[in-house]
Amino acid sequence: MLAFSALVAGSFSLGAMAAPYVDPAALTTLRFVIASVIVGTAALTTNGFSRCAFAAPWRYLILGGLLAIYFVLMFEGLKTAAPVSTAAVFTLTPLLAAGFGWILLRQRTTPRMALALTIGAAGAAWVIFRADWQALMGFHIGGGEMIYFWGCVCHAVYAPMVRKLNRGESAVVFSFGTMVAGTLVLALWAWPALCATNWAAMPPIVWITLAYVSVAASAATFVLLQYASLRLPSAKVMAYTYLTPSWVILWEIALGRGVPPVGVLAGIAMTILALYLLLEE
Repeated sequence: MLAFSALVAGSFSLGAMAAPYVDPAALTTLRFVIASVIVGTAALTTNGFSRCAFAAPWRYLILGGLLAIYFVLMFEGLKTAAPVSTAAVFTLTPLLAAGFGWILLRQRTTPRMALALTIGAAGAAWVIFRADWQALMGFHIGGGEMIYFWGCVCHAVYAPMVRKLNRGESAVVFSFGTMVAGTLVLALWAWPALCATNWAAMPPIVWITLAYVSVAASAATFVLLQYASLRLPSAKVMAYTYLTPSWVILWEIALGRGVPPVGVLAGIAMTILALYLLLEE
């Protein structure tokens, strides 16, 4: 999940740069196609596919649909919402996951875990708003933020659903089924946009973003998330997303967008403390 949060952070920075140039559903469809090929190849070269892995294919449609909706709404929200506001909405995911974990799996959130989630949320918010009280107080909920919020709800449901629907399949095989189903859902939805998009005229940032989100932020993170969801409570899985704002800062520095103020370190320390409380338990 540490690797997951670092890889996901890159999709925020690159996605915000590519969002104005391409339809989000079309980009997400190509992303799923490429990621499906990568993970499918990995599954074939390791343990292969067993017949039981394809039993009850409706499971993959549910999981693939949830992820497809999340990624489309993420790019749709980035069209109008500020990156800071979008990242703030993302910090609601662990608390939502804890609620869905109880509803679907009766996973209980202990007082220690609740304290950790609260500290992590506060620390992530402090990092997102770069230790600026005025920026924090000036946060407003617009149309883009609301669009992305519903995507985060789907993301939060996904973690407990993986454990509920898995029947012993490996993380790689289960990820492949999920991505193929997600590709089918997206292709039906985004077919007009796929045909209407002039791919040859796309600027380089679109292709760079597509390559990154397909390999690093899809193929790799799908397998990592499946693996973790089968071994950790849903709230713990999503709690690692509190580190995403800190990773985003490192991405922004790497892309030459400046260094955040020193006060941000307090928020990073809070997210690390939250993870310590969760892992120590």
